[in-house]
Amino acid sequence: MLFYPWWKRACVLGVLLCGALAASGNLVSDERRQNLPAFLDALLHRVVLGLDLEGGIHILLEIERQPIWQQRIEDSLLALRRELREKKVLLSSPPKITRVQEGDSIVLDLKEGVEREQAETARTTLRAFARQWGFDATEARTGDGRWELVLSEETKRELLSSALQHTIEILRRRIDESGTREPLIQRQGTARVLVEIPGVRDPEQVKSLLGKTAKLTFHLLDERATGVGRVERVAHDSVRLPSYERDVDGDPETYYVLRRRAYVSGEHLLDAQTVFEDNRPVVSFRFDARGARRFGRVTSENVGKVLAVVLDESVISAPRIQSPILGGSGIITGDFSVEEANELALLLRAGALPAPLEILEERSVGPGLGRDSVRSGKRAALIGFLLVLCFMVVRYRLFGVFAATALSANLVLILAVLSVLGATLTLPGIAGIVLTTGMAVDANVLVFERIREESRGGGNLLANIEAGYRRAIATILDSNVTTLIAALILFAFGSGPVRGFAVTLSVGIATSLFTAVMLTRMLVGWWFRASRAPKLTI
Repeated sequence: MLFYPWWKRACVLGVLLCGALAASGNLVSDERRQNLPAFLDALLHRVVLGLDLEGGIHILLEIERQPIWQQRIEDSLLALRRELREKKVLLSSPPKITRVQEGDSIVLDLKEGVEREQAETARTTLRAFARQWGFDATEARTGDGRWELVLSEETKRELLSSALQHTIEILRRRIDESGTREPLIQRQGTARVLVEIPGVRDPEQVKSLLGKTAKLTFHLLDERATGVGRVERVAHDSVRLPSYERDVDGDPETYYVLRRRAYVSGEHLLDAQTVFEDNRPVVSFRFDARGARRFGRVTSENVGKVLAVVLDESVISAPRIQSPILGGSGIITGDFSVEEANELALLLRAGALPAPLEILEERSVGPGLGRDSVRSGKRAALIGFLLVLCFMVVRYRLFGVFAATALSANLVLILAVLSVLGATLTLPGIAGIVLTTGMAVDANVLVFERIREESRGGGNLLANIEAGYRRAIATILDSNVTTLIAALILFAFGSGPVRGFAVTLSVGIATSLFTAVMLTRMLVGWWFRASRAPKLTI
């Protein structure tokens, strides 16, 4: 039916009104938004401009491989020592970690003079352990009982892929918590991550967030050593770490010798916040149930001993345990400023990176280029819009005016949908809008040409118009659905700029179907009811 019932007309007008309100947020400046009530400011959405339009920072990071292998070696070494003790395999000295090629390996020597049966047990145990942990086990040909366990290439690839995926998740949480909207974080190659953040005004702060590993662990002080000072030699199960505080020359104020074993780690943190204690900023933390049990056990069993808080291989603080801490929470004290405490809390909440990141490339995009791009995009969209309007009005006269009205509404709806979704608008996205401007009138062209064909045979004008809409709808759906499928494929398999183009194209197809079919049909119905024209001029 050409004439819509009242509820359908109300729905069409309601969609147009909501679209206009949603798009109006882009017309309100930042100064005016600050003076608006909170509820109204929350309703006014705005299109997020991409890096190429608003400016920002482009950083290419590479994950360091060596710490990944080292962590796997240390984890497996603990399991290896436990398994050798259970099988009563005697060694001449503790297993040693040595560097081989790009990774690490474990070298161990069986005790000299062991019986043949025990040597065979050791051989079976080490080979089974190597298969379980992803090592290549090699026995020295000299027959002196030396074994070398080297991480296999397949294990390295799996560890690197997992670490890279984890790194992307952590970086996204850090950037999102810092308040930055719509970052582009994607994998490049086997060990690199591309980060693009639009609208950044302080690149150094962003680099500080991205570059810190933020690995938090709790270690007991090694009481066999002097504890504090510049100790050069430590036991194989201990580690010497510098303090977080630096002297005037930038060197650590002191060094700590700690047990290598981490009794609790930051992976069990639930929350971390900046609080004030004695008018000094400190970071309070809270563990999950498993972390709380571990923390409570280590503080209960080691009352009177020193428990060091280690962040990225530096000792932040080393307080003495006065009493068991069973609540699963505590504070990290240090010579922090408020900004440093806030940053540390953010990093701890987001989680630790599996390995340090190296900045390979850093590039800033100035706002001047963004303004030029926006201006050029607006000019292209306006020129394309006006040319399409002129063609439709000249070609189809009054019905061309209806199509031009629908095209204007289509642009408003596209802007509204992008604003509500918080989609990032880039130069390719603007290209998608310009392309949609031309494609949006295709449906009207099909309908109008169909009406012309029906009118050539004479007959009732109202019946010809209804037949034109009814018979053209199938072709309209076919052409738009196939384009939509192509846009969805681009979004699924494309990268950042390609996906921006796909988003605007997909939104434009959906809104153009609504305006070109629903809106123009309603306008034609109103015109026919008001004019009762006996003849169609199209």
